[in-house]
Amino acid sequence: MAKNRPASGQVRIIAGQWRSRRLPIHDLEGLRPTTDRVRETLFNWLAGDLAGARVLDCFGGSGALALEALSRYARYAKVFELQTSAAKQLQQNLVTLKCDCADVIQGDSLTLLAQAPEQGFDVVFIDPPFRKGLAEQSIRLLSQQHWLNDNAQIYVETESELAQIEVPSDWVQLKEKKAGQVIYRLYQYQPQQ
Repeated sequence: MAKNRPASGQVRIIAGQWRSRRLPIHDLEGLRPTTDRVRETLFNWLAGDLAGARVLDCFGGSGALALEALSRYARYAKVFELQTSAAKQLQQNLVTLKCDCADVIQGDSLTLLAQAPEQGFDVVFIDPPFRKGLAEQSIRLLSQQHWLNDNAQIYVETESELAQIEVPSDWVQLKEKKAGQVIYRLYQYQPQQ
């Protein structure tokens, strides 16, 4: 295999309309698809909140989280991905699935999150490359720029050594679990009325 050409892998959709579908992904630096076990737990947590939801995936990578949400009947997904080849692969996977209710935006997530959205989101995934402080910065921007609808669910996956993360006071932690090198949490945005 050519040295500069990325090796490919696959991501499997666990449940929903595309259950057991395997889709190609590029093996790129920093790309760390959420494991099937972690995704299964996460989507059990979100089970009642996905149908008809607007979903934002702040660090798309393999697209595993956004595709799983769409497979489980989320109404729309917006996916941010920095790496051009990963963004193109995500777009191709959406075409393969005949899914026209998602947009893949190739660009820097923090730059994109610094702009206010036209419409808020019901479920947000924050699963950035590790050890770059991106989770905390994303959390701050989501709150400052009003990306969240009332009662939105926010999933945050970080390296396990990041035992504490700072979140806004109107984010209530619902769940937390550790699996190997990752710690993952689910929050709900509960704005003060």
